[in-house]
Amino acid sequence: MKKEKVQLVWFKRDLRAEDHAPLSEACTRGKVLCCYIYEPSLIQSPEWDGSHGSFLNESLQELEANLKRLDIRLYRFQGEVIEVLNKLREVVEIEALWSHEETGNGLTYERDKRVKKWCLEQGIPWQKFPQFGVVRRLSSREGWARQWNAFMSQPAVSLPRQIKSFSNSLSFETSPYVFPQDTKSYRKKGGIKKASETLESFLQERGRFYSKEMSSPNTAWESCSRLSPYLSFGNISIRQVWQAVELQRVEGFTESGWRGSLAAFSSRLRWHCHFIQKLEDEPAIEFENMNRKMDGLRENEFNETFFAAWTRGETGYPLVDACMRSLQKTGWINFRMRAMLVSFSSYHLWLHWRRPAVFLAKHFLDFEPGIHYSQFQMQSGTTGINSIRIYSPLKQVTDQDPEGLFIKHWIPELEAVPTDYIAEPQKMPVSLQKKIGCMIGKDYPAPIVEHATAYAEAKKRVYAWKAKKEVREASKEVFKKHGSRKRRAT
Repeated sequence: MKKEKVQLVWFKRDLRAEDHAPLSEACTRGKVLCCYIYEPSLIQSPEWDGSHGSFLNESLQELEANLKRLDIRLYRFQGEVIEVLNKLREVVEIEALWSHEETGNGLTYERDKRVKKWCLEQGIPWQKFPQFGVVRRLSSREGWARQWNAFMSQPAVSLPRQIKSFSNSLSFETSPYVFPQDTKSYRKKGGIKKASETLESFLQERGRFYSKEMSSPNTAWESCSRLSPYLSFGNISIRQVWQAVELQRVEGFTESGWRGSLAAFSSRLRWHCHFIQKLEDEPAIEFENMNRKMDGLRENEFNETFFAAWTRGETGYPLVDACMRSLQKTGWINFRMRAMLVSFSSYHLWLHWRRPAVFLAKHFLDFEPGIHYSQFQMQSGTTGINSIRIYSPLKQVTDQDPEGLFIKHWIPELEAVPTDYIAEPQKMPVSLQKKIGCMIGKDYPAPIVEHATAYAEAKKRVYAWKAKKEVREASKEVFKKHGSRKRRAT
C-alpha cells in the first residue's frame, strides 16, 4: 500500500499556532502531520518537575483545540524521538521535518544531533527556523543587536488560508502523559489564552510601575510581566511580546511611570536572547565554568549540610528562606531575589554553582537553560567578565521587605517577630523569644554561617582568584565571545 506523503511538524517548546514559521511553511508544501513527543529522557531528568508537566499538558490541550479549529490534528507520541520517527516512517512518507531551532540543555542538544544524523541517513531535509533572536553559528558578537532588532521587527508569521492535514489514526498515538504530582499550588496555568491575558494585563495595568516595583518580592508578583513561563514553553513568541510593547511605547502613555517601565521591560526582552546566545555559542557552560581558569575556585569544598539547608529554606536568614519556600510553592520569584539566592549559595555558603543550578532549574516553572546557566555563572562569579555581586541578605530585607510581610507570609513561625528583628531574629532576647513562642534554634534555625565573616572571606577569595594573570587573560577571551556590546540598534 502506498504511503501518504506528509510534512512533519515537530512541536517542542513552541506550543502555539501564531507566529510559528515551521508550521506556516510546512502548510504551504503539502499535507501536514503535527506532533508533540513526550521524551522519557527529558521527563526523567533532574531539571524536570511535575509543575512543568502540568503546564505542558495545559499548553498542549489548548494548542490541540486551536489547531483543530484550523482543521489540523495534533498527534501526541511517547518515546525517544528517533524511536518515534522510525515508527512514523513505517506508515507515512516524511517529505520534510519542520521545527524551530532550540537552545536547550545538554539532553536536547545531543538529541538534536541524533535527529540531524537520522535525517541525513534517511534523506529527509530538516528545516529549522529561529524562534528567539538567537543567531545560530554566530561568528562575532559585533552587530548582534542589529540582527536581534531586525528579527523582532519582522511581521509575525501567519498561516496560509488553505491547509491540508493528515488525520488518520495511528496505533502508537498516546493520550496526555501522566506526570508526577504537581506540588506548586500557586503556579501560573499554561496555554496561549493565559499568555495573551497576562501580556494584556501587564501592558494595560500591572506594568505601570514595573521599573520601580520589580525588585521587591511584595510588589513584583503583580508588577512584573509574569510572561516568562509562556515564553519558555512558547505559548507566545518573544516577537509578539516585543512588538506589543513597542506599539505601546509609540502610542505613548501620559500617566506617570509608563515610559520608564516600558523601556526597562523592552531592554529585558533583549537580555533574554543575549543570555541564551551564550549557551548557543558554548553549550559546555551548562556544565563547566565559563572562564576555565576559574576551575578549582569552589568545586572541592562543597558542603552537603549547607546545601541541604539552602534547599529546604532553613539557613537562618529569613529572606533567603522565604524566597526558597515561596519558589517551591509558586514556581516563580522575581529576578533580584533569584540573584540573592544564587549569591548566598555561592558566596556565603561557598557552594559550586552546578548542583544549586540544577535544583533551581527543577523549581523554576520558567526554566530556560540559556538564561538559567548563563545567569548562574554570572551571579556566582565564574565568568571573569562580570562585576562580583555579593548580596547581603540583611540589607535586602531592609531594602525589599522592611516590614517583613513577604517573610512572615512564607515563614509563619516568624509571624510574631517584631519588625526590628525580622532580618536577624537570632538577636531577639531569649525572654522575647519565649514570649512570642519562637525559639531560635528550635522553632526557626539559627544562621548556619555568620554573615560578616562569610561575606569578607568570600570577597577576599574571589578577588584574589580574579587577580591571577591567567584568569585575567582568559577573561579577555570570554568577553570576545560572550560580552555585551551595549549598543542598541536604531
